[in-house]
Amino acid sequence: MDGRFNVGLCVVVCFVFGGRQLLGQCAPTHTGGTGSAGPAPGGEQDDGPPGGQLVEAGGTSGPALAIAKNTATATADTPPVRLDGPRTLTLLGLLSLVGGALFFDLDVGLMALSITVVLSLVSPKSAKGAVERCAWSTVLLVCGIVTYVSQMERMGTIDYLGKEVASIQAPLVGALLICLIGAVVSAFASTTGMLGALIPLAVPFLLDGQVGAVGLITALAISASVVDASPFSTSGALVTANTPEEQRDFVFRRLTAWGLGIAVVAPLVTWGLFVVPGSL
Repeated sequence: MDGRFNVGLCVVVCFVFGGRQLLGQCAPTHTGGTGSAGPAPGGEQDDGPPGGQLVEAGGTSGPALAIAKNTATATADTPPVRLDGPRTLTLLGLLSLVGGALFFDLDVGLMALSITVVLSLVSPKSAKGAVERCAWSTVLLVCGIVTYVSQMERMGTIDYLGKEVASIQAPLVGALLICLIGAVVSAFASTTGMLGALIPLAVPFLLDGQVGAVGLITALAISASVVDASPFSTSGALVTANTPEEQRDFVFRRLTAWGLGIAVVAPLVTWGLFVVPGSL
């Protein structure tokens, strides 16, 4: 059920954020890099689209079209990437990072910094300029948000809110508030951590039998996970950091609108779809 909900949500997001403009448009076509098409009938030269640009259908244009044109041109001009020594060491470093975190329970941050230092020492030429290109504003934003939420959890703020909600006599209202708290807090913190903290607080509603266990847990899981695209969360921050600088502000504003909006809409929709029918 949650898989179908996510598929439907993806379709809605696609059309809300400009996917409609891409319908009916052709794929990028290359003309061999000459920048012009062949002679037109009658011996006249037909000025076609330059190599790597997008041929439009229906004369439409927009931001998505401009991005597609730039991407096609950059793809045509970029030389093929080869697996040289620094790239091989980088891949080995990534595998070491994943293996150390999964199988040896090593600290991810310390391992990442250690691998970065080793790569910089082994190949300083390839690492030149990496520090300047790092999105430090995004790094500081995520660190600040994580520190703030961790402090709230340490002070017991999340537990306090959950216990107050659990004391509500109306199970349906309490279930809605738990989903809302999970969505809002998860937009700034770990989704897994929020589920581990909020699911035990929903046990009183489940014991009364007035709220279905499967429906409530499904609604809570979806509400807490669909907000991960928020730029204040780790996933959304990584997307923002890897966006080209000229588009970064645009992406940040769109992800902020999406994250804050879905933090309110998702609990209401999932509550109505999964919790309410199970209590009737």
